[in-house]
Amino acid sequence: MSITVASVSANFTRDLEQNYALIAQLLEQARAEGARLVAFPEAALGGYLPALGNHGDSVRTTRRSLPPALRLDGPEIARVQELAGDTVLTIGFCELAEDGETRYNAAVCLDDSQIYSSYRKVHQPLGENMSYAAGDGYQAFDTPVGRLGMQICYDKAFPEAARMLALDGAEIVISMSAWPAARTATAENLQDDRWTYRFNQFDIARALDNQVFWIASNQSGTFGSLRYVGNAKVVDPGGNVLATTLLGDGLAIAEVDVEGKFREMRGGMFHLRDRRPDVYAPVVESGTSRADGWREVAHA
Repeated sequence: MSITVASVSANFTRDLEQNYALIAQLLEQARAEGARLVAFPEAALGGYLPALGNHGDSVRTTRRSLPPALRLDGPEIARVQELAGDTVLTIGFCELAEDGETRYNAAVCLDDSQIYSSYRKVHQPLGENMSYAAGDGYQAFDTPVGRLGMQICYDKAFPEAARMLALDGAEIVISMSAWPAARTATAENLQDDRWTYRFNQFDIARALDNQVFWIASNQSGTFGSLRYVGNAKVVDPGGNVLATTLLGDGLAIAEVDVEGKFREMRGGMFHLRDRRPDVYAPVVESGTSRADGWREVAHA
């Protein structure tokens, strides 16, 4: 059985009312196309950080201008549930932990009937740890539209993260981002930027690595010092991009047949089945790896 899915490229700010209005507008457009699953970007409720980095103004700005911290059981998430109706959606936000102090870069999957799962971002780039604590795990979960997994932004650079979700039975992995263009030597056309290239290549690789459907949402436009690259997309288990927004705002919409495509892709070479865990021990060993020595070599 096929379902229609949609991935969002849009600009979300600190203004929650603006966010709600944009969510409602995009949901209306997605439903008009028959979408039953809609993926909103990282930090779609309250916006992302205004800067990234470990130096000077980036540090001061990051600490000074944080997004609103929201509780998973708070009125803001409940309002998104009301907007969702019977559409399953994923959306990113800044989660306030039970202790009332710790913040997480988080995401939630929900509709108006229930919260299916939430996720706290594990991998933190470029000083993000100054603003958020890190999550500690990946878990797939069942919904009316299939078994899903969630990731946030930099997570997609780590094959192990997507593999854990695939091994837990995720059929569709949703990767929500606030992925910017390169901070130096930025391409005049952001579609040609090296960070845009990496964003797109990671999406294709992770779908193909694990033979899963991959839905990548992303912020667009600008916020603080960041210029987002959009390129929301739907990728099939063969690494084929079924729909993309490129740099623009809007929706990447595609019809997917999970069972049929899995039968086609996994009937021969099935990557999850053909793994050799007995030779992968160094991948999961903690501590320093030989790759860490590149800094000493580079500066010798």
